[in-house]
Parts: sequence; structure tokens; C-alpha cells
Amino acid sequence: MSTSLADHLRALPDESLAALLQARPDLVVPVPADVAALAIRAQSRVSVSRALDALDQFTLLIMDAARLTRDPVDGTTSVDGVLTMATTGPHPPAPAAVRAAVDRLRTLFLLYGPDHELRLVGGVDEISPYPAGLGRPATELDPRTATLCADPAKLRRTLLAAPPSARAILDRLAAGPPVGSVPVGALRAPAVGTDDDLPPDDTNGGAATGSPVRWLVDHRLLVRVAGGKGGTAGMVELPREVGLLLRRDTGPLGPLRTSPPAVASTPREPKAADSAGAGQTMEVVRHTEALLEQLAAEPAPVLRSGGLGVRDLRRLARTAGLDEPTAALLLEVAYAAGLTGEVELPGAAGRYGADQQVMPTAGYEMWRAGSLAQRWEQVARAWLTMTRQVGLVGQRDDRDRPITVLSAEAERAGAPAARRAVLGVLADLEPGSAPTADEVLTLLDWRAPRRSRGREAAHREVLTEAASLGVTGLGALTSYGRLLLAEATASEDRDADDPLGLRADADEGTGTAVRALDALLPAPVDHFLVQADLTVVVPGPPEPALAAELEVVAEPESAGGASVHRITTASVRRALDAGYSADDLHDLFRRRSRTPVPQGLTYLVDDVARKHGGLRVGSAGAYLRSDDEALLAEVLADRRVEALALRRLAPTVLVTPYQAGRMLAVLREAGFAPVAEDATGSAVLSRPKARRAPARVSVATRALDPLATPRLPLPRLLGVVEQIRRGDAAARAARRAPAAVRGGTPDGPTPATGHSEALAVLQQAVRDKALVWVGYVDAHGATASRLVRPVSLGAGYLRAEDERTEMLHTFALHRITAAVLER
Repeated sequence: MSTSLADHLRALPDESLAALLQARPDLVVPVPADVAALAIRAQSRVSVSRALDALDQFTLLIMDAARLTRDPVDGTTSVDGVLTMATTGPHPPAPAAVRAAVDRLRTLFLLYGPDHELRLVGGVDEISPYPAGLGRPATELDPRTATLCADPAKLRRTLLAAPPSARAILDRLAAGPPVGSVPVGALRAPAVGTDDDLPPDDTNGGAATGSPVRWLVDHRLLVRVAGGKGGTAGMVELPREVGLLLRRDTGPLGPLRTSPPAVASTPREPKAADSAGAGQTMEVVRHTEALLEQLAAEPAPVLRSGGLGVRDLRRLARTAGLDEPTAALLLEVAYAAGLTGEVELPGAAGRYGADQQVMPTAGYEMWRAGSLAQRWEQVARAWLTMTRQVGLVGQRDDRDRPITVLSAEAERAGAPAARRAVLGVLADLEPGSAPTADEVLTLLDWRAPRRSRGREAAHREVLTEAASLGVTGLGALTSYGRLLLAEATASEDRDADDPLGLRADADEGTGTAVRALDALLPAPVDHFLVQADLTVVVPGPPEPALAAELEVVAEPESAGGASVHRITTASVRRALDAGYSADDLHDLFRRRSRTPVPQGLTYLVDDVARKHGGLRVGSAGAYLRSDDEALLAEVLADRRVEALALRRLAPTVLVTPYQAGRMLAVLREAGFAPVAEDATGSAVLSRPKARRAPARVSVATRALDPLATPRLPLPRLLGVVEQIRRGDAAARAARRAPAAVRGGTPDGPTPATGHSEALAVLQQAVRDKALVWVGYVDAHGATASRLVRPVSLGAGYLRAEDERTEMLHTFALHRITAAVLER
């Protein structure tokens, strides 16, 4: 007896229904009104496609075996029939593996029913029209081809007579897909003859006609089908019977692999991979900080079309010593981590007509105060979750315009899922496994062929970016990278279990990935070595306080495991301008240096400090005073400061119409060492205040796959099942109620109308072309009703016309809650 999916679901216990909702979480949004609505949604094209996307290659082929063994009358198959087809071939899989695949398909309710009467849900054939890469039966394509295929001996003789060029085409189509386009001129009109007669034999492979495709069509081994555009004359399809005959050596389903292919590359030593990756994380943090410091010194304008200009990217990359792809990656990741942001330009618009600039945010200061591992973890987590495909930067969009850094054209919602898939492949291998890019693509093609095909370029970019960021080392996933991926996945699961964030306290503290990376990185140092040539060697990553001091008192020369800085006159003057005194600098060098402070450094500090502050600047526009009259005379006579229009007010005072800030800049550029003073005559010594963009939230708080529906915990799903059961009971009660109770009102349909009854009403309305009130749940979960005239009903959708607006509307059937004919 035929059993619908709705009847099958009604007979299941609540735990089994909850397991279905847990395996296919998209079925819960919105919550179905009753079991009939759940069954329709479970067979809809979108939901079935999502379920198929998660299946591996072997399970998909087992599902195709169920499709190929269906009874043409009632559409059922059996586990034994699937086993027979799957184990036919030179290397048959174990029956237990086939049964496990069937069980997984049953768990997802792509197959349902008892072992002897399995059924496939609707929508599978529409999504994947060619099971196992085989074409349609000949009876559905062409009567004369069906006649040929009905005679196996004649079919084999015709196949053996195919010339080599034609046989190559057949072998290619037999491997799947079974259809191909035909160039213009490759086909001629079908040969004239009876249905039982084939055209004359052409042993030259179409030499007389010049086309092997024409030979195959004339001999009924290929069938012309509708289609074709551009430079093609149409499409040809390989009949299923011919494809099965060509696969007699490999089996009807082709080669079956029950487990993913093995990695042939030589594995790395896990410690070596971790060390290489840890070294790269130090470079990532250093280069990111260098880029952001450049943005702080000279913010980059935002183009009117969005993003940074090509020239700004080149400038930043050149200054930081990076290639442009790496600089683009770090800028994108820094923005995703909330370390940079846009601010409005003061005054007139800047370059390129931009009215915004990109510069570091207030969160950048907090980021700099963290340890190396913490800073890297924030950057790497943002990379995992950002919806940006950095590999598109530098390419051209649909309008032939270049895609720039931070532009909207590089936005890709599927980017986090691609990173998760690639890193998931590496995480499932043994530690130290370093597969090549081609091996990773092969593994992805087996694990999720529907998701991976066509995204090879994006997956290769993920491997390149992971190596650049230190997530992988020597081609292998690092131990801390593995922990980072696990933490991100666990965080996503916790968010699904706690949507209101009531247990956010559990996430506080340092993660295991940070602790693992900390153990690999050299310990931060709080000292340096001062050499006689006034160079400062830091034998390791400096702690934040030491790094801040070195930024003021020294100029960086080289970076790495041991960085080198140089103390110059300009750097000492900068330290004095920032508020340090000569005694403070002497104390700093004595306290931080593990080597004796060179006498030349002491003399340099004292000499610069002695000259520092000899000139005092105030506002008048601005004034310049000094007790040294000769020094003021030197300034007044210096042609480099003529732009200030200085004039003497007193033997010790000069004034200018310009502001004090400009006077300070011009005098310092001319080689003098002035300091500012306030109204009381006290020196004003301060570090220049850095401009920062408003704080932004890092995208690391997002889920790894923003397109995925959150998975609810089992207790909540049981509550959803209970709600669906109540709706189903109400629908059955409405069907048993008198017709007067179920009638409609001028305001729309009554809520008691069940889903099955609504479909029946809609089918009647399509036949009668009658007006009908349709109740539905919109995309925001709100209920609404509309008076429409149905046009068509099929493929999971209702298409209907609103006569008041003369517009055609499309309703998903699983969202329709009621339907009542207009009276």
C-alpha cells in the first residue's frame, strides 16, 4: 500500500521527528503548522538540495542506485535491489558500507519506508536529473533508439562498429554527465528509413560527413534533445542503456570508493610544522601592526565606489615590505577584526572625491597591548569568519572595474564555509599530514562533491591564506590551528544552544589555541642589548611596555626573532618631545640594557637635551622667546624660516602671525629644537595624539557559516515537535468539523484550515480559475492573507495573480497555512 511522507512522519515517535529536525535544521524555520506542512517542506527543492550538499560521494551514488532500481509503476525500490546494483562491478564495496549509506539517507528522510518498499522524497529528480551520471531511458528519448536498445545483440554490434573518434565521445559521456552541446554544422537531418533500420554503416567515423557526432546520432547511439545557444546547434544525450553497456567493466555506478582517497604526500614532523607556523604568526602580527601604523600616519581615503584605491594599496605594501596580495589579505583581516574603520574627513573631500578615510580604531590600542598569541588569535578568528574572498582583489567585476581592497565586490557569503571545509579536511588527517592542493581538492570532492565542484579556485586561495597567516606550517595544519578551528566550531554550537547569550561568562579567559601558541613562541623579553654603534638588539619579541618605549626612543632597522633598532638624534629629540627628560632616558637605558650603556649614548642624550627647549613657542599667532639673544638672531636670519614672517618684539622674543603648531613644525624641519609652553611659561611636553576611527566589533563573533541554519538542542526540538503535533491534531479536527465551521470570512481564511485541505482548495481553484483567500507565513514569521487567483501549482510553489494590483505572486507551499474559496 502506498504511504505518503506525511503519513510516514505521523507514525514516527517524537524522538525520531526531533532527530529529523536536528539533521535538517532548515525544516524548523519557520516552525511548520502541522505534519503535512513539514512533509511538503522536507520535499521542497531548497531543503532537499541542502540535504544533498552535505552528503559524500559514496552516499550520493548509493542514493542514485535507489533511483535507478525504482519500479517504474509504483516508484519503490528495496534495500536488496540497492545492494545488488552497488555490488555489481570489479571492486564491489562491502554490503555493510552500503547499508550504512542507506541508513544515513533514511536519517535525512531522503529515503523512507520499510526495506522492501523504499521511496525517495520528491525533489531529488528535479535537482539531479541524471542519476550516477547516466542519461534517461531510451523510451523517454526516442522511439527508434528505444527499438535499438531493446535488442542487446544489435546494440552491442552497433557499439563495436563505432569508429575511434566516435567511441571517445561515447566514453566521455558515459562517465557523466550524459549530455553535451553540439557545434553548428556538426549535425545533419536524420537519415530517412524505417524505425527498425539503421542508416548505412560509416566505418570511417564520419569521414564522409566530417563529424563523429553525426555518425552517433545517425546510428541512434546519441539522441538530439532541445537546447543549445550561441555557437551550438543543440544538445545530444546518451541513453541510459548505452551508458550502462559502456560501464560494463566498472559497474553501473562507476568506481565506488567507500572512504576518502589517501594522501600520498610525505608527512611533516608535527613539531616542525608547529615551529614554522609559529614563526609565521610573529610575522603576521608584525606586518599587521606595520600596516596599521602606516594608516595611522597617513589614513587612506575611501573611494566613492567603496574600498581603497590601487595606489594606496601599493603605497602601504611598499612601506611595510609586503607584496600586494599579502597586504590586501592583512588589511581585509584587520578590518574584519575591528582594528580599522572609516571616519569622516574634516573639511573638504579628499583624494578621489572621497569623504571618508580608513584608519585604526580605538580597538587597535587594546590589540597592541595583548600578547603575540592573543593578537594573532584575534586576527585568525576574524579571517575564519569574515565573508570576504580576498583572492578577488585585483580581478575585475561584471562591469569590468577592478575589485579593490574593502570594496563590496569582494563580499562572498560562502567564504567562511569554504575555509571551514578546507581546514576540516586538514584537521581530519593525521597531525603533520601535508597534502598538496590537488589532494585537498580531491578529498573535498569526495566529502561534499555538490559543494566543492566549481569552487576549486576559492579552495586554493584558502590554502594560500592559511599558510600566509600561520594557520598551517610546511603545508600541514598546526596544532594551535586545529584548536582554533575546534574552538570556533564549539563556540558556534554554544551560540545555537544559548541564543540570548545567558552563558557568555563561560567563554571568558584564554583559549586553548592561545595557550598552545604561547608555548611555541619565544617568551617576551623585557630587556635589550645596547651596542657601541648605538644599535639596540632585542633578543626576542618585546613585551608591550618595552615595545612602546622602543617606538619612542629608537628607529626600527630590522625585524624578526631578534629585532634591531638604532638610537639617533631625531629619536632622542622625539623622546624629549614626548615628555621624557634626560634623566628619564638615562634611567631607561640603564634599566632595560643587559650590556653597559656606551658612553657615546650618554653624550648623545645629554647633548640633545641641552639644546632641547632652548626655544619656547607660544601663541600670539605664536611667539618665540629665548634667553639666548644670539640664538634668536640666528633664527631670524635663517632663510629656511622666512615663511613664518618672524619679527622681533624684544631682544628675547620673536612673534609670527601663524599658529604655534606650524611654527614648531617649520623650526624643527630647519634643524632647531623648540618646545611649546603654556600661558604660565611652563614647557608643554606631550606625545602627539593619534587619530582613531570609532571602535568596531570583530566579525569573529559570527558563525563559521553564515548561510547555515543554527542547530537547536534536542530538548528544544522536542518542544517544536509537540507544537507540530498540536497543529496536526487541530488540522484533523478541522477536517472532521462541519463545512459551515470551516467556511471563510470576508477578512480571509480561518486559522483552522489544515495544510492538506489548503492544498486541495488550491488545486480546485487552479482548475476553476477561482478567487481564493490564501493564508501564509512571510519571511519575518508574521501571518498574513491575500485574495488571489491561482495560476499554477507545482515544484513546491503556488503562483497566483492579485487582481487588485495585477501582479503575479509566488508562495512557497510550506509557508501556506490556509486556503478558502472566495464566496
